[in-house]
Amino acid sequence: MTAEDRAFPEPPDRPADGPPGASSDDLLGRTVDGVVRRSARRVPDRLAVRYAERSWTYAELDAAVSTAAAVLAGHGLARGDRVAAYGHNSDVYLIAFLACARAGLVHVPVNQHLTGDELAYLLEQSGSVLVLADPALTGRIPAGVPVLPLRETAESLLTALGTPLPYERDGDPDELVQLLYTSGTTALPKGAMMTHRALVHEYVSALTALDLRESDRPLHALPLYHSAQTHVFLLPYLAVGAENTILDGPDPVTVFDLVGEGRADSFFAPPTVWIGLANHPEFAVRDLTGLRKAYYGASIMPVPVLERLRARLPALAFYNCFGQSEIGPLATVLGPGEHEGRMDSCGRPVRFVEARVVDEHGEEVPDGTAGEVVYRSPQLCAGYWEKPEETAAAFRDGWFRSGDLVVRDAEGYYTVVDRVKDVINSGGVLVASRQVEDVLYTHPAVAETAVVGLPDERWIEAVTAVVVPKGEITEAELLAHAREKLAGFKVPKRVLFVDALPRNASGKILKRELRERLSAS
Repeated sequence: MTAEDRAFPEPPDRPADGPPGASSDDLLGRTVDGVVRRSARRVPDRLAVRYAERSWTYAELDAAVSTAAAVLAGHGLARGDRVAAYGHNSDVYLIAFLACARAGLVHVPVNQHLTGDELAYLLEQSGSVLVLADPALTGRIPAGVPVLPLRETAESLLTALGTPLPYERDGDPDELVQLLYTSGTTALPKGAMMTHRALVHEYVSALTALDLRESDRPLHALPLYHSAQTHVFLLPYLAVGAENTILDGPDPVTVFDLVGEGRADSFFAPPTVWIGLANHPEFAVRDLTGLRKAYYGASIMPVPVLERLRARLPALAFYNCFGQSEIGPLATVLGPGEHEGRMDSCGRPVRFVEARVVDEHGEEVPDGTAGEVVYRSPQLCAGYWEKPEETAAAFRDGWFRSGDLVVRDAEGYYTVVDRVKDVINSGGVLVASRQVEDVLYTHPAVAETAVVGLPDERWIEAVTAVVVPKGEITEAELLAHAREKLAGFKVPKRVLFVDALPRNASGKILKRELRERLSAS
């Protein structure tokens, strides 16, 4: 098998559980909202989404999307306007995204834990003209930014479905549909510009590589603002016509209950959540045999944890998903039949992703040699919103520089070694270390600091601040200072005080050496 064959494997003859003779290619070139409309025409009466006490068939979901699109258009929004979504998981969060897609608006998902300057920056940098927000969160939104309540809209939508509002628009697959903000080596987040075409290609890659089927009963418990939950699982599952359940969060008892009741048999979570489930006292005694597919990703799964899960549930099919927001975000998958002998691998490229491993000069390196993985794919973003320099740096010679250091073996399987970019993956959420460092440097007693990710049983990588003090300061005081300026998930879990930071001859702090030294201590 050639490298090209590995990058573009043959698709199945039809989508999972799709009509005989249909090809997965019938999804290509369509819009994101069109994916749901297609399912509504094919299986109109099938249950599409369940959230709390509410449920929507595919026909009802499609009608709700059109009604919500008409409501948004009635607010005077024009094609291409950015609309931010600032809320917790719900059925209406999903409907609002699809309504933006149908109305030609650009959806901007915002982490609901962001506050203050961080929230203000995303709203300002994206140029959002409206914020769809949960009522409890509206007080955090800067003055002067128009807000439309998100969850309250559910009742009005349910009422409106009695006389649904029609909404038709010629969708352009090459229009922007979402800005996915992602942290990099710089302090300020970048908005990856995703088109309809890019995301629909990614949906086909996901349903092909992850064996997503209409008969599955997936559980969606991770935040919908995160690209993995929405674009690797929820939308692809809507594309095949599955019955989806959305939860507020991954509460272990709720997950155990739904699996035991036969209402869920497919579940995605980052390693942090899987660790929490495995460590829960009820994990060993609950009947979880109904869980058939287990997906993990967003950060590296410790092999001992994976072995423990597989020992407890030997019939459970595990899939490792790897990628990043800029590519939709799925790039590689390690399937259930590929784990033996390569438990630490992230698999091979999915259908529409071509990958190479290169050195610092962009030259491909031999198999078995560490290098940066670069991608070429129709799934890729169109660049970073209003950041031409960052876009030019990321896209070179037709390839996207991922910032991930990997090794590819002779069979085409990739294993992540490290990250080229200085980003900490804490529980599946990316934290730019420089942003944390800049906040710590504002304290008068901090002479120097380096923020790194250290191995952690719960968080996989714990945000850790290493500080050279220049005055009297305690860990508690520095953490309190950080909490005043950072979202909670970015605040260091620990502060370590040292006399000096390791540097190279040019004076650059050697963070890899620092991580190795502290991890070994």
